[in-house]
Amino acid sequence: MYTTIINHIELDREQRSVRRDGEEIHLTGYEYALLDYLSARPNRICTRQMLLDHVWGNRFQYDTGTIDVHLNALRRKLGWTNKEPIETIRGIGFIFHIEQKVTHYTIDLQAFLTDWLRSRETDILAKGLAAQLHLTPFVNEITIEPNALRQMLDSVLTALLPSAQPGVLRLTSQLTMQHFILSLDVNGTINELRIPIYGDF
Repeated sequence: MYTTIINHIELDREQRSVRRDGEEIHLTGYEYALLDYLSARPNRICTRQMLLDHVWGNRFQYDTGTIDVHLNALRRKLGWTNKEPIETIRGIGFIFHIEQKVTHYTIDLQAFLTDWLRSRETDILAKGLAAQLHLTPFVNEITIEPNALRQMLDSVLTALLPSAQPGVLRLTSQLTMQHFILSLDVNGTINELRIPIYGDF
């Protein structure tokens, strides 16, 4: 059974087929899997690692451009641009837009922070630091503009690194009634990000 996912695009998840304006569009297995995974999570950040894990499984540990190649082919076949409905968020991942204007996105916090730490791995290792991530167990998602969160994290880490000695970088979390607090602790030097709660966890 076909169901409309956006505009004139219909998806039959049982038959793994796609139609545009009633005409079937041939997609490769990976192209279909990307569309299926992203469209099932509208207006939410899907990191590259999430796509590798769910679409490619154990075939690739790191993305070397594979995702972009298949995503560009998918966009071409469906007549989509590089920003709509699937937007590439540089250094973070992808968002499948359903509404035209969205200011905040629900992100998978564990995946987002893991990808962020991986993106800063060279800087962290150069200081002789071992990164540890300890999140409040029941907080799996947070609603925030992803680029803003990345910029905040980059800013804090950039401030902490110059005087850092070899040791441990800990990224921990705490939840209050008004804020979700992320703490970056470099050998006892702590900086906090207080993120207002926009929605339910």
